[in-house]
Amino acid sequence: MSRHVAVITDSTAYLPQRAMERHSITAVPLTVVLGDEALEEGTEVSARCVAEALKKRRPVTTSRPGPEVFAAAYRAAAEAGAQGIVSLHLSSEFSGTYDAAVLAARDAEVPVRVVDTGMVAMALGFCALAAAETVDAGGTLDEAVAAAEKRAQGTAAYFYVDTLDYLRRGGRIGAAQALLGSALAVKPLLQLEGGRIELREKVRTASKAIARLEEIAVERAAAGPVDIAVHHLAAPDRATELADRLRERLPALEELHVSEVGAVIGAHTGPGLLAVVVAPK
Repeated sequence: MSRHVAVITDSTAYLPQRAMERHSITAVPLTVVLGDEALEEGTEVSARCVAEALKKRRPVTTSRPGPEVFAAAYRAAAEAGAQGIVSLHLSSEFSGTYDAAVLAARDAEVPVRVVDTGMVAMALGFCALAAAETVDAGGTLDEAVAAAEKRAQGTAAYFYVDTLDYLRRGGRIGAAQALLGSALAVKPLLQLEGGRIELREKVRTASKAIARLEEIAVERAAAGPVDIAVHHLAAPDRATELADRLRERLPALEELHVSEVGAVIGAHTGPGLLAVVVAPK
């Protein structure tokens, strides 16, 4: 179906396939490099493969899509009838994906608004859904951008990792913070803040860290209508248990998504990741 405004994001949004199809959202893939093999996230490499590679200490890196990939996506949207495009991407603090999209937008056949959401995973996904729902309701390009930006401003993401080492290796957290966590044998709770990963709290055990993650999510959600996403990497039982508890404790909960993160985020967090995205309506 032709849409007057196309919504494009990237593969780190980790949107459910059914939601992407229902709202005609396109995701441009990032790349994971295992050894010397470059593989597209979502089609050629799974998070589980990355988790196994990390456990074996195989080299794993990630890379952005090139501007030409975005140019092709924008061209396809225009050919399908779009008169404008909103292109929503993970934080520019993590990746050059936003910059590549901006370069491609300059030569696009129709107006393209590229947005650095400062988010990742379903924190980005909820922004894409907000834009798409606005378009579905007949909204303009500017209105779709405004809806996505408003959702980003209200959304928070918190996560637990077994070790900060993977984030340190990928340059996503400072070496000093990673060393501090290791030296004190603490379990770190992290959050997205200003598009960056910041250390929120240090907790002594994994069980206490996960319990605290739950409390933080409940506090952030408050009493109003809210959407929640629970992500994990190679920790499905933890994720299911946390999601069940949040469902019980949040009577105004609307959407609840539980999923394993993709290969790109998994490469930087390592196995054992548990994350909660809180997106008030």
